[in-house]
Amino acid sequence: MSETHERTVEIVPEAGLHARPAAKFVETANEHDATVRIGEAGADDDNLIDAGSMIAVTSLGVKQGERLRIVAEGEDSEEALDALERVLSTPEGES
Repeated sequence: MSETHERTVEIVPEAGLHARPAAKFVETANEHDATVRIGEAGADDDNLIDAGSMIAVTSLGVKQGERLRIVAEGEDSEEALDALERVLSTPEGES
């Protein structure tokens, strides 16, 4: 049985979730044995998108200070959330 965990994280990189931070986020999401979906804080499950897709992630247009809901399901779900939270809460240039 796979576990599902979720977390809400505020975006710290100055550029929001665009270009380099988004690429790092997608790469990190794909490194784990978990299905990861994201959406705006408070979004219901039907409005979450695939966190492993660069096009989907950048289409959110998330800016600095906004909050994201991250849901991960699978063996690595908690590790995936920890790693993704580090990406989102680390100012660009410090990661």
